[in-house]
Amino acid sequence: MNEEHERLRQKARLIHERLLDTYGQPERQRLDPVSELVCTILSQNTNDLNRDVAYAALRARFPSWEAVRDAPVEDVIEAIRPAGLANQKGPRIQAALHAITAERGRLDLGFLADLPVEEAKAWLTRLNGVGPKTAAIILLFSLDRPAFPVDTHVHRVTGRLGLIGPRVTAEQAHDLLEELIPPQDYYAFHLNLIRHGRLVCKAGRPRCELCAIREYCDYYQRSTIPNGLSTEVKETERR
Repeated sequence: MNEEHERLRQKARLIHERLLDTYGQPERQRLDPVSELVCTILSQNTNDLNRDVAYAALRARFPSWEAVRDAPVEDVIEAIRPAGLANQKGPRIQAALHAITAERGRLDLGFLADLPVEEAKAWLTRLNGVGPKTAAIILLFSLDRPAFPVDTHVHRVTGRLGLIGPRVTAEQAHDLLEELIPPQDYYAFHLNLIRHGRLVCKAGRPRCELCAIREYCDYYQRSTIPNGLSTEVKETERR
């Protein structure tokens, strides 16, 4: 392990601890893997409220995921309309449910708990509409597997912090962040980064004056310290 990698690991640890101090340990919420798959597809390109409304409507309208799989696609689309992009998400959900059934003989993803994580990721990402983020969410949230999901908030915040480079894509960030963060911290760190991104490290105008982790943030250092000098150097110059 080189010095830069170790430095980033230590930085990630300090950020994680500060976020825990700020937001606390996130409460565990768990869906079965198939339900998490459907919920995550619904969450694409929408907010949590719309996702939750659409998910509740789908569960209220159909008694099982088998019923969703076999229903007329128009009925599924109508049920999930609050999530937006229903004409895309409805067929995508049904296609995933059909693919699982064809592969496994039934609608059950519990077998993923017994596969090596990389094999489980590869299996999930073969499903239409399932990318690295969705696969990691299913594995981490439903099955307690060591996978670190990277959504837009996590990608933005870790980029500003300097945990990932400026040209690292969200897809590439999954593997990089998994190497920096201990697996037992994935769940809390992921959710606290999202919370921080929504409340403080906003996309348009980050609220750096309220940020509990700004001392670790490359973006803040560049934005506020003349000539890119570190806080320590500024303090030395004042003496």
